[in-house]
Amino acid sequence: MNEEQNIESNLIEDNKEVISKTSDENPEEKPGFKWYALRTYTGHEQKVKLSIEAEVKRLKLQDKIGEIIIPQETVFEVRGGKRRTKVKNFLPGYIVINMVMDKKNHELISNMPSVVSFVGTKKEPTPLQKHEVDRIIGRVEERKSIETIETAFQIGDPVKVIDGPFNTFNGTIKEVNYEKQKVKVEVGILGRKTPVELDFRQIELENH
Repeated sequence: MNEEQNIESNLIEDNKEVISKTSDENPEEKPGFKWYALRTYTGHEQKVKLSIEAEVKRLKLQDKIGEIIIPQETVFEVRGGKRRTKVKNFLPGYIVINMVMDKKNHELISNMPSVVSFVGTKKEPTPLQKHEVDRIIGRVEERKSIETIETAFQIGDPVKVIDGPFNTFNGTIKEVNYEKQKVKVEVGILGRKTPVELDFRQIELENH
């Protein structure tokens, strides 16, 4: 495996905790179609996606180039007691494309503005393996209706409660559950340290 493939593999392996929730349909059910990862300038993923879709429509390549996915999710952070939500790419600088890889399509996409290259060798892009596709698409589908927090809470972090019955209390994180997006925070109640369970959205880091 060459260095470029290692980079892509490492990026995807970072997300291996994600449980695949793809449908029973095979994303490569059309003959000749495979999924490929395309490198773009970071922050230009949407621009590249729209450019490819426009060219597919203009050149009538729907039978050669199919779905294009930007690996993204909705995240939120809490600052100054206010919740801010945004869409964030969990594989920055990459999009994935379901397509028939031939010389014409390879050159068409590779020469578009803001495109770096397909993952693989310069002349021969490497298709993503099925478990890689399942992982990426599974995470996209899983997070469509779920907002995750961007702030990384850790045990021992000092926090301030900003919502709920313990609003304005200060405390220290004792447990973090990213799957349920909950923490246990030790706060002072009537002079005693008491652990309380809170949602991520109910706290913010001190001095944040």
